[in-house]
Amino acid sequence: MSPVNSKQAEKARQTRKRVLTAAGELFVEHGYGATTLQQIAERADVAVQTIYFVFRNKRTLLKELADVTVAGDDEPVPTMERPWFTAAMAAPTAEEHLRAHVAGAVSVNARVSALLEVIRTAAALEPELDALRRTGDEQRYTVQHTAAQALMAKPGARPGLTAEHAADLLYATLGPEMYLLLVRDRGWSAGRFADWADASLRSQLLQ
Repeated sequence: MSPVNSKQAEKARQTRKRVLTAAGELFVEHGYGATTLQQIAERADVAVQTIYFVFRNKRTLLKELADVTVAGDDEPVPTMERPWFTAAMAAPTAEEHLRAHVAGAVSVNARVSALLEVIRTAAALEPELDALRRTGDEQRYTVQHTAAQALMAKPGARPGLTAEHAADLLYATLGPEMYLLLVRDRGWSAGRFADWADASLRSQLLQ
């Protein structure tokens, strides 16, 4: 890539990042339905036509925002290939695996839980977005089930407990709903939530 093309690509990436950041802030502040593309353009300091050109519409913008927020960056790397997840999977004992998995899941929740609530509310307004909500729920369960299968096969896991049961406990305890309830609504810090989740899951999943 020539220097000129490289500079243009970086400028486009930064513009995209500003739009996504502005959209995330406004969706959480005012809700999906009440936020217009014009408001997003003004906060991102771009022309509204730029948003139409890059994202086509508000629905697609929300979907891309969800993908980037879950990942923490704009790299096309699935959650189960992310360093935090693979490091947890490589832990030699169930206790170490659980501790690392909880820490990683809480860091994801800190980024994405408020946006996931926006998506749930938006899905009630636009049925087309319900597929986005369902896909997100299914992907989160797949992540937790994969972690549970590995966790329950390691030394220190509670005998006789199925991976399905463990996955349900991980899915519920580390879900965005529980995170918002305790961190946003009850004022817990993310660290306190992580300690509670680790202790709760430890008592149920480990020997």
